[in-house]
Amino acid sequence: MEILDATIITTALPVIAGDFNVPAAHLSIGVSAYLVAVTLFIPLSGYVADKFGARTIFIAAIAVFTFASVLCGLSTSLIEFTLSRILQGLGGAMMVPVGRLVVLRDLPKEKLVKTVAIITWPALSAPLIGPVLGGYIATHFSWQWIFYMNIPLGIIAIVAAQYLLINSKGDVGKFDIKGFLLTGIGFAFFMAGIEFFASASDKLVQPLGIIALGFALMVLAIRHVKKARNPLFSLDAMQHQTFRLSVYGGSVVRIALGSAPFLVPLMLQLGLGYSPVEAGSLLLWLFAGNLAIKPATTWIMNTFGFKRVLVVNGVLIALGFVALALINHTTSSFAIATILFVNGVTRSMHLTLLNTIAFADVPPSKMRDANTLGAILMQMNRGLGITLSALAIATASFILGQSADMPNLQTFTLSMMFMAAVALVSICDSLMLSKEDGDSVLNKRKEKKARRA
Repeated sequence: MEILDATIITTALPVIAGDFNVPAAHLSIGVSAYLVAVTLFIPLSGYVADKFGARTIFIAAIAVFTFASVLCGLSTSLIEFTLSRILQGLGGAMMVPVGRLVVLRDLPKEKLVKTVAIITWPALSAPLIGPVLGGYIATHFSWQWIFYMNIPLGIIAIVAAQYLLINSKGDVGKFDIKGFLLTGIGFAFFMAGIEFFASASDKLVQPLGIIALGFALMVLAIRHVKKARNPLFSLDAMQHQTFRLSVYGGSVVRIALGSAPFLVPLMLQLGLGYSPVEAGSLLLWLFAGNLAIKPATTWIMNTFGFKRVLVVNGVLIALGFVALALINHTTSSFAIATILFVNGVTRSMHLTLLNTIAFADVPPSKMRDANTLGAILMQMNRGLGITLSALAIATASFILGQSADMPNLQTFTLSMMFMAAVALVSICDSLMLSKEDGDSVLNKRKEKKARRA
């Protein structure tokens, strides 16, 4: 439900912006505010799930998310919409990490690859229908129903959680309030500064000051976490190179990939003149590619290993953005669909690899902290992907001497090239891996080593 809500809105952004009387690119704040809120409250998820029980928190999160969805539909201005999305983020922050923690906490290593593949299916299935459904609703009904449809979904989810989940609890110590505030406020300021810069690129001092303040607070948060007796989350998982890969290079590529669901619908509608329904139908091929490669990901990982696939796939992702940049008014819908499908394949492959290798060498005793840190970073990356998309549009408009409020196809062409460069940088970290890194969770490669021995 949380992922469907994040993707269904993308093709409706120009319509919502028209109702709020703001440029479509400025709606990025409504998307990124949700992701910032999710990032801010994720550190609470592991703590409150252990203290009050996973089922209790999961149900409460769904209720908050559903109520906030109603408020989003009732919004009449960008400010109201953004505040409602922040409340939605509070619910989303508890839903996804708590659900994943329940699955991963006591999972044997040999089942990690298969389990990650299974729990990733919903994350890929929801985006498959989201863009088309969002475009159809925005065109034939009203965009408010995008959020009202969460009401029946929320009720079903609450009933299912009541019967299917065990209300397991864990040992908890004193909550790290200082770490929570430094982390959350620091990232919020950092994101707000980038958002401010993207929407007011003629002003430099204020946004750069806000960005610097946010960065400084996040540095203080890291220092605090390293020294605190009972930190918000532990950084012990960072000692494993495979987890560090998911933090550094993984963050860079996730930011690039996170820009596509925002940039592509805007390019199709504002740059090429497609309707919301047409744009959603084409974007469907991006997520169809996500699903198509899924059955083969385990075989590819076992056959070629993490390093080789991450490097090659990272280059393909960058080339995918270049292909998007080359789209023009003469490009057929079939060609655009093909490009998006291939991009979906490489996107799915990379995210599955990163999600698997991140926990390959993390022991069960450190899984909760690794899961919390990983969830925080993934949400940060999603938020930065949206925010940097708006910044890329603003920067491209400045270079081309155009208005960021009315981006054209040239603006999106340059923005896609920016994201291609970002994606290419990510492979630097993958090149530092050894050929054996991550093999502990790859059954076929372990069998080959045993036979050689």
